[in-house]
Amino acid sequence: MQFETLLFAIENGTAIITINRPDKLNALNATVISELSKAIDEVYQNSAIQSAIITGSGAKSFVAGADISEFIQLNAAEGEALARKGQTEVFDKIAASGKPIIAAVNGFALGGGCELAMACHFIIAASTAKFGQPEVNLG
Repeated sequence: MQFETLLFAIENGTAIITINRPDKLNALNATVISELSKAIDEVYQNSAIQSAIITGSGAKSFVAGADISEFIQLNAAEGEALARKGQTEVFDKIAASGKPIIAAVNGFALGGGCELAMACHFIIAASTAKFGQPEVNLG
């Protein structure tokens, strides 16, 4: 499978899904959410895939939350719709998967990145991993 923001490979029955936006600390935007949904569908549907690992490219970040530069351009309804899409088409799909999905967390897992990791069945965290929900301090 070819994606704009993900790397996708199958190795020994395991799908390796790498969020590949290191310049943005792998922040979630509409494209990442849509492509993660498609990658998870492939995990569900491909009988050669027995498990999956989700990780982020680069040493600094698994996923540093939402891409604020994109979200700031959305009105409240659009922002809510995108957040709902992430919840239903990514986080809920992962949690409901009959195949184990593992978060390999390197660096920051903040906001939506922390939620993505928590949706997975297992989390393996590097000693440099930092988990958090910084949005609780917002208005």
